Amino acid sequence: MTPISKISRRVLAMSLVGVCAGWAQAQSQAPIRIFVGAPAGGTTDTMARTLAQVLGPQLGRTVVVENRPGAGGNLAADAVAKAAPDGNTLLMSFTSHAINASLYPSLPFDPVKDFTPLTMVSTSPSMLVAHPKVPANNVKELIALAKSKPGQLNFAIGALGSSLHMAGDAFKMQSGVFIVNIPYRGTAPAVQDVLAGQVDLMFAAVGNVQSHIKAGKLRPLGVTSAKRLPAYPDVPSIGEVLPGYESSAWFGLFGPGRMSPELTKRLADAARAAVLSPEVKRRIENEGATPVGNSPEEFARFVDSEIVRWRAVVKYAGAKPE
Repeated sequence: MTPISKISRRVLAMSLVGVCAGWAQAQSQAPIRIFVGAPAGGTTDTMARTLAQVLGPQLGRTVVVENRPGAGGNLAADAVAKAAPDGNTLLMSFTSHAINASLYPSLPFDPVKDFTPLTMVSTSPSMLVAHPKVPANNVKELIALAKSKPGQLNFAIGALGSSLHMAGDAFKMQSGVFIVNIPYRGTAPAVQDVLAGQVDLMFAAVGNVQSHIKAGKLRPLGVTSAKRLPAYPDVPSIGEVLPGYESSAWFGLFGPGRMSPELTKRLADAARAAVLSPEVKRRIENEGATPVGNSPEEFARFVDSEIVRWRAVVKYAGAKPE
């Protein structure tokens, strides 16, 4: 075999450098994709698009949002879990990421090991509302009413396995009442039936019911946050009656598992800066949510605790995926 000359080796080395540089440039020019496991127009989608507009300039990259709804967010999560850990594919997930760990008997991914938590974007409490015909003005009166009429009151459930479904079951578990769940395919039809008086009660995102509360068509009984909401100072937190009760939806940004510490830090720092920017904070607060922007370590510990917490509620409820 003819030995490679020094000149040939030099040419080959320069060629390899050129190929690697070209690949790196292509990678840096490729858009970062944020997968969302919910339809366009929903809260998770809104959070992702709000973040993407500021995250892109932070990273000097184009950031696009792709909706892959289905299976309670699992389709989008599975795609990210199987993506290369190069930072080009991210996931905007929500409370169901933790709930699904026990709701689904088997998942094609590990909700902890196959993801790299970057930051929690926001939290969003919900509100327990009742049709005005329900003879209860607050949580204490509702519990007394439900205990006097077991199985005669009902909850509208926008989606089985959702954070709002679990908020209702956590309420029943802690209060010891029996209230029947009425499942719907979506929040909108569930709200409409409560407005019509066909269903008695519902846990709903504040933004979905605030206009009906102002119009007197729904009665607010309590909020799921640890403290009262500034916009509703006269509506007590459920925890004032059921100590320790708290159930807020959350939205967070993940990368695939196995991302390097350097890449994780770069993406997390940019995401946190975006979340805490005046523009994004304002948009998040307009959605009735609270911006967070915590560290990857803090977010990871939170996700672990959520998986444990919701496991107990799923077991109590006997909930099954749709």
